[in-house]
Amino acid sequence: MPIVQCQEITKTYRQGKVDVTALHGITLDVAEGGFVALAGPSGSGKTTLLNLIGGLDRPDTGRIMIDHKDYAELSDSQMADLRLHRIGFVFQAYNLIPVLSAVENVEYVMLLQGVPKAERRRRARRILDDVGLADKYRRRPAELSGGQQQRVAVARAIVAAPSIVLADEPTANLDSRTGEELLRLMQEMNSRRKVTFIFSTHDEMVMAHAHRVITIRDGRIADDRTKGP
Repeated sequence: MPIVQCQEITKTYRQGKVDVTALHGITLDVAEGGFVALAGPSGSGKTTLLNLIGGLDRPDTGRIMIDHKDYAELSDSQMADLRLHRIGFVFQAYNLIPVLSAVENVEYVMLLQGVPKAERRRRARRILDDVGLADKYRRRPAELSGGQQQRVAVARAIVAAPSIVLADEPTANLDSRTGEELLRLMQEMNSRRKVTFIFSTHDEMVMAHAHRVITIRDGRIADDRTKGP
């Protein structure tokens, strides 16, 4: 059963006086519980596709659906509500709030969802325990290493039990050992919590861990490989 459906997606951006087409008629489905890498070099269109799947931008043509909800039929407020409740984001730059502690950063999405304070704190601490940061609840981002900040970002993305987590180059700022640990953590979350993960990446290590690798070149799908058991 596909959780993500993209049908003939196109996207063109205006750069100065020139139109640049980032995506040319992309069609793909992602099954529920998938662990999928969108691979390709910089400028290939993979991050554009990830942003469209996440509803951070809208395609020029084509249809995108999550859980059979057609983005074209959603208002901006409905789209924001879908992102808040169904989609988790892990950004390359972490995007943590500098003045908040680790536990407060993880709580933030639940605050927006209206989860009561005691429940927010309980769930945030439990997920930080799960990602190996039980002793870092009160640390602010500046007091954490890059790998620890990314773990907080992953915890924040999954604490509200989204259907899908979208991760843009999640290992880009990490050394290989820390990146490997982070990927194993996300694999565990994928297996244990049945959360669907989609990455944009050009990191061979991420591709090695992915169950499916979709290669994008010049805005088109060049290859689509699913690994056997």
